[in-house]
Amino acid sequence: MGREDVKRLEIIDPGHPPPVWAALRNEAERAAREEGGLASLLNAVILSHNTLGDALSYQLARKLGDQELRAMSLRDIAEQAYDARPDLVDIAEADLKAVFERDPACKGYVQPFLFFKGFLALQTQRMAHWLWHEGRDTMAFYLQSRMSEVFQVDIHPATKIGSGVFIDHGTGIVIGETAVIGDDCSLLQGVTLGGTGAERGDRHPKIGKGVLLGAGAKVLGNITIGDHAKIASGSVVLKPVPAHCTAAGVPARLVNCPTCDEPARSMDHTLAEAVYDYVI
Repeated sequence: MGREDVKRLEIIDPGHPPPVWAALRNEAERAAREEGGLASLLNAVILSHNTLGDALSYQLARKLGDQELRAMSLRDIAEQAYDARPDLVDIAEADLKAVFERDPACKGYVQPFLFFKGFLALQTQRMAHWLWHEGRDTMAFYLQSRMSEVFQVDIHPATKIGSGVFIDHGTGIVIGETAVIGDDCSLLQGVTLGGTGAERGDRHPKIGKGVLLGAGAKVLGNITIGDHAKIASGSVVLKPVPAHCTAAGVPARLVNCPTCDEPARSMDHTLAEAVYDYVI
């Protein structure tokens, strides 16, 4: 089932779109028929499970397991997290929908579930975040380390991240301990949410809802980025950015307020007031 097939299913009854888990299974069944060489993988990761949480715990364990902590042990940890916090599965579903809706290269749900390291890294951090609040700091840091090694995404276990978050590509993303990311945000590769020195305490950015963080954007210090703001690619932001505004440059300045209504959903990286000195 391709992207347009899923879209058509949603159009049939806009008020009751097909559940993500059902759509994921349907896609996996079709892919298994079309690509026999991947049938075993699709069956093991998706088709042999009864729920999204079961499949996700298997997939994360398969990706993160190593010689020190075997996949079965990791799967037990994931299942503990999902049993204790069933909403983590709902949040994972919202994240999966965000990928499909915002990434024009995404053909369906199987693609990010199996292959997109941004989605998988985010679910790893959510599991580590649960461990952190259970007082299991060492295991949480272990998962952070494995996330960095496997997915090239480094997010502290204590970071608070909302639902419906889209991490596109993922490579080189670094997010610090006291950072907060609101619901429905989109982050591209190379984003850093960091501090400005060696001070301890609350030292990292607070990102509002629906914010778009462009590729290579650096937001530093305990500053607030308002809801539905946009940080242009390659920018270095050292001061707060109001809601619905765009910041661009090094150091960043405000270039237009308001910006587009929902930049994280539209993935609109254009700058309305930019002046280009070349002629096409």
